[in-house]
Formats: sequence, C-alpha cells, structure tokens
Amino acid sequence: MAEVVVGRDKCGEQRLVSLPLSRIRVIMKSSPEVSSINQEALVLTAKATELFVQHLATYSYRHGRGKEKKALTYNDLSNAAEESETFQFLADILPKKILASKYLKMLKEKKDEEDEEGKDDDESDDDEVES
Repeated sequence: MAEVVVGRDKCGEQRLVSLPLSRIRVIMKSSPEVSSINQEALVLTAKATELFVQHLATYSYRHGRGKEKKALTYNDLSNAAEESETFQFLADILPKKILASKYLKMLKEKKDEEDEEGKDDDESDDDEVES
C-alpha cells in the first residue's frame, strides 16, 4: 500500500500525519495506565484522530448550515453531536450555545423549584410531628 502524504514538516519532508506527535504523546502519557508508547501506536493514534476529526467536520458541514454559508460553525458541530447517534458521546463536550442571560434565568428557575420542593418537604415533616 502506498503512503498517503498529508503535509510537510519544517524541513520540507513529507509527513504521514498532520497532527503534532509530541502533543499526542503528552496526551497519551497523561493516562495513568500508560507507561511507554510505541512509535507505531503513536502514529496510528494520530492518524485515527485526524480521520475522526475529518469525518466529524464533513458530517457537520453536510448536515448543517455549512453549505449555505460555505463555512463550518460551532453550531453545526453541536447539532451533529446532538442529532447523530454516532457522535452522541460528544454532546457534553459540544453543547448548544446559549446566552448567559438565558442560563442565569434557567438557574434561577431551577433554584426556585428546589426551594418550593424543600418547603413542601418541611410542611409534610411538620404535619407528621404534630400527629
């Protein structure tokens, strides 16, 4: 199988992967289970990561508003993570954007609901004590 050339390094030599291997090595070594990393495993992990990011971007572009704007946006990525079963595991990492004012309003409503539930529990405890 012929090697696929993705890019060139600082010296102008051809590279198989475009992600920096040193950064991937640091990320892999951050796991406590990993003691040493084989060079082949490092290159395969980098290539798999590139292919995954490429697939995510292509899917998001095709199924989002990217075609209309000829650009890929964060909203396209978050929609893909939310709607696609394949990318569902990214829903927490790529949440939908909301305005800070809406978030604060949601927090206040949640706190109000919890306060009401707490009051209801206190009243039922008082009734039991009186009985």
